[in-house]
Amino acid sequence: MGEDRTKRAAEADALRAGLDLGMSLIDTAEMYGEGGAEEVVGDAIAGRRAEVFIVSKVYPHNASRRGVVAACERSLRRVRIETIDVYLLHWRGSVPLAETVAGFEALRAAGKIRRWGVSNLDQDDLEELGAALADCATDQVLYSLEHRGVEFDLLPFCAGRSMPVMAYSPVGQGGRMLRNPALRGVAARHGKSPAQIAIAWTLRQAGVVSIPKAAKLLHVRENAAARDIVLSAEDLTALDAAFPRPRRKRPLAML
Repeated sequence: MGEDRTKRAAEADALRAGLDLGMSLIDTAEMYGEGGAEEVVGDAIAGRRAEVFIVSKVYPHNASRRGVVAACERSLRRVRIETIDVYLLHWRGSVPLAETVAGFEALRAAGKIRRWGVSNLDQDDLEELGAALADCATDQVLYSLEHRGVEFDLLPFCAGRSMPVMAYSPVGQGGRMLRNPALRGVAARHGKSPAQIAIAWTLRQAGVVSIPKAAKLLHVRENAAARDIVLSAEDLTALDAAFPRPRRKRPLAML
């Protein structure tokens, strides 16, 4: 979102439709449209701040002690709010994690953010946070039927600490996953689209927040309906056969 000004009104309408359907979390980042997406979010939530839970992310090269504060203030101006609900490090760069956390804590003390978290960090990175891990609100990672590596260790690690995981790109990229015969078969049994089943699959377990992109009203409505899908044991068995669980540690997948 936010890359084409001619589409911004429609994109804001799509976000407002999501709010109307009870989907209160909006995920954005300074990277998306180089701030344009945050401006779209600002348009969408005008007059509705109390209904929305805003998540945004800082570039790694802006994640120094002072840089993260300046980046957050720019994001706040673009979204036109006073406080970001959860502010994430988008991925790990050259700045030490402890320095980024110090910036996050300064922002929290100033009331600019309510909580902080991370994105695209694996278990060893989280462990490096040490005592600060107790204050980490979430880890946002690539998680879908075709990218299940986090199930081996990262998801159990986070679950053991009551830390929610945010699953980005739950419907895959480019449509290849959605053409899988097993996924299409489950979708046919439910009378739903493969994308809806893919989202429902990520929501099958507690502690996972699914954040599919939706810039069109049709997709917003379909995403909202995915919340009500209950996958059967037969469905899950078929999907496990087509998209096997990880049997060993894998490098953290990223987009």
